[in-house]
Amino acid sequence: MPAFRQVGEKQLPNPILYMAWSPNRDLIALANTSGEVLLHRLANFQRVWSLLPNENTGKEITSLAWRPDGKVLAFSVGDTKQVVLCDAEKAEILHLFAVEYPASCMHWMEVQDDSSTLSSFSESEDESSRFLPKLPSLPKSYSTTSKIFSEEKSDEVTNLLGEVRLNILVVGGPSGFVELYAYGLYKIATLGGISGTCRSLGLSSDLKSLSVITEIRSTEDNPEIHYIQLDTGLLSSCLPELTKMARKFTHISTLLRYLRLSLTCMCEAWEDILMQMDLRLTKFVQEKNTSTQVQDEFLELLLWGHASSELQALLMNQLTVKGLKMLGQSIDSSYSSIQKLVISHLQSGSEALLYHLSEVKGMALWKQKFQPLGLDPAAIEDAIVAVGSFTLKASELLQVIDKSMKNFKAFFRWLYVAMLRMSEDHVPPELNKMTQKDLAFVADFLSEHFSANEELFDRKGKYFNVERVGQYLKDEDEDLVSPPSMEGNQWVTFVKQSTYLKDSPLLFPTYPQKSLHFVKRMMEGSIDLCLQKPAEVIGHSIKQAVCLRLYTVPESSENALRLFELPSLWNDKKAGMHYVVFCMPDISPSKIYILRRATDPNRSVPKGLVALNLNTPLNSSIDDETPAPASASYSCLDARFYDDETLTVVLRSLEDDENKMRILTQLHLNSAVSWDEEFIWDLTLRLEQQTEGIPVQGLTWGNQSREMDNIKAQFVAVNGIRKVACVLSANLRHVRVFEMDAEEEEEEEERADESQEMSSDQDRLEDTMTNQSDAGEGRDGVGGAEEAQVAGQGSQDILDETAGSDTL
Repeated sequence: MPAFRQVGEKQLPNPILYMAWSPNRDLIALANTSGEVLLHRLANFQRVWSLLPNENTGKEITSLAWRPDGKVLAFSVGDTKQVVLCDAEKAEILHLFAVEYPASCMHWMEVQDDSSTLSSFSESEDESSRFLPKLPSLPKSYSTTSKIFSEEKSDEVTNLLGEVRLNILVVGGPSGFVELYAYGLYKIATLGGISGTCRSLGLSSDLKSLSVITEIRSTEDNPEIHYIQLDTGLLSSCLPELTKMARKFTHISTLLRYLRLSLTCMCEAWEDILMQMDLRLTKFVQEKNTSTQVQDEFLELLLWGHASSELQALLMNQLTVKGLKMLGQSIDSSYSSIQKLVISHLQSGSEALLYHLSEVKGMALWKQKFQPLGLDPAAIEDAIVAVGSFTLKASELLQVIDKSMKNFKAFFRWLYVAMLRMSEDHVPPELNKMTQKDLAFVADFLSEHFSANEELFDRKGKYFNVERVGQYLKDEDEDLVSPPSMEGNQWVTFVKQSTYLKDSPLLFPTYPQKSLHFVKRMMEGSIDLCLQKPAEVIGHSIKQAVCLRLYTVPESSENALRLFELPSLWNDKKAGMHYVVFCMPDISPSKIYILRRATDPNRSVPKGLVALNLNTPLNSSIDDETPAPASASYSCLDARFYDDETLTVVLRSLEDDENKMRILTQLHLNSAVSWDEEFIWDLTLRLEQQTEGIPVQGLTWGNQSREMDNIKAQFVAVNGIRKVACVLSANLRHVRVFEMDAEEEEEEEERADESQEMSSDQDRLEDTMTNQSDAGEGRDGVGGAEEAQVAGQGSQDILDETAGSDTL
């Protein structure tokens, strides 16, 4: 009876580049060559959802990583140099950030549970929620330009942060590029001093060290594979402080994005109305034949009740009475929307920013605890001042809106009455009355919004400034066209006359000549300095503990696809060990090498290297004295740690002439990693140059193996917690999924025999698709898109069913 129960099999239209099992659910994420990210469930390998490439994310997927709780999936995009965080429930993009280089590998880990050191942080989070009001959701109707965050939620920070326990996303790329992101959001370290391109990463759960596999290329020799262990002791020794700082800065980063989106909504609320007003009035100015100014035309109508023929044609033919009424209502609605956004979003977000920055400043002043992490009280104080200036500028905008609303309402009311009289319509008595204050409002509107000289036209391309509010929302470095007048302001006069207050650091600067966008950029720059300083300090504290030269990449595989290739890394949390699994097929094709090092760089591990002999016969024990028959020679195609004591391996028979026999097996390492010999490593040489002294151990296969019929198995992805495995064929299109703790039942075995002919046809299809990949990929892209549309229906039901059956 074959080991491992097959639960699904599928031919995919596009080659798979990456696959990763969810840490705690029977779900597997795939990325293919067309730029799609797919989520499949274990049963029948049924698709849950697919995320198609778009202009915001990109289409060249370079790596995948699950958050340890399985709620968020991260994938990196090479063509746009971004890392994207996706909600596993709804396939919605939660967050994305740019990186300097295209990420070639990622690893997302969670620190060990230590309730004694982390219990206080949940209490501090509750305090911030008590003192700060809940941020309102952004209006959906104004989020057309920001498609990714179309349904921004005020509790997004809590959703992204997850539990209080710290988790860190490690991102690696070419030129030794390695960065660490707390909660996948806030960059806490930028590493340097690493050579080559990162191919695999593994941060230990105790935060004491980081394992990196790099590929170093040279013009003379073949690329070399190196193992590097970095000492991250500062992260481990300052774990409580690091967790506190990371959560605070993550809140700050999310609040900055919230304010940015609020400004986007404000700009969209006014943009269309501003465009309509500009187009209509600009056309009137350009078609004017008289030398009189626009301002004079309206003033003549205001004073004498008579309009020129050109102005009358504009009002009656282009604007019309009905159109003017609708335009007035739209502008009034737009003013109200902007006013609400300023009060409920900008001011609330600014208050929350000030709260969190003030707490960070208090942390920075506790130098004994937080100074090693790079918190700078002076830089944080500058950020607080910048947020204060932004708050003052938002209050100034509120005053401008209030004044403009009065002027606009008075202007449109007067113009509406004037147009009714031109058309000889009845004027309602309540509109016919006009006070001296109303006349002043109309006069103020005409003087403020219409220019009497050509200077404004030279700067802005228009003869007049149609909106005093809009100038605050323009993302330009130029000064405001119509800055607010401070004459008669008693507070401004008092401050200027006071020797002590004029240059006092206690007063926030106002920047009266600058727009709200300009002050926002200043605030973002000041806060970015605060966020970057700890990443630089922590990054400089991380030093290389050891660098081991392993082997060179064979010429035959130098240009081959290396997305799944060994070495692979594993962290044994209980024993505090790093494991590295690799093969050297040109030196020892029938051996798997396991390197182990303590996560604490200061602790030495004896007997840190062993070679596993793959020539042991099936269903044999290492205690058997019978030598392995000649027909039992195998090479390793792929190997992944299933758990701390088991290795899942894909083997290929070396004696099979057609090289088609593939075996999936579980290797139990309890006895294999116990040996007496010690390998003395010469660090000046590569490991492949000193293989004679490496201890060699046999293996116990038992019945934990299964021949892979009708599939050219090449790669494997496993999850020991959920006890599942996914095997991928050599052409990257054929997948087969197994439950590793179950065996095939007789009925299932009979059904498998009946479907062998169909599987053989699929295998022949694989070869055909591989040989015609150029033409096939074009056709497959269309097929994949159609399949994605069909599979997308009912995806939430599938995911709900998976969640219900996957409870640990």
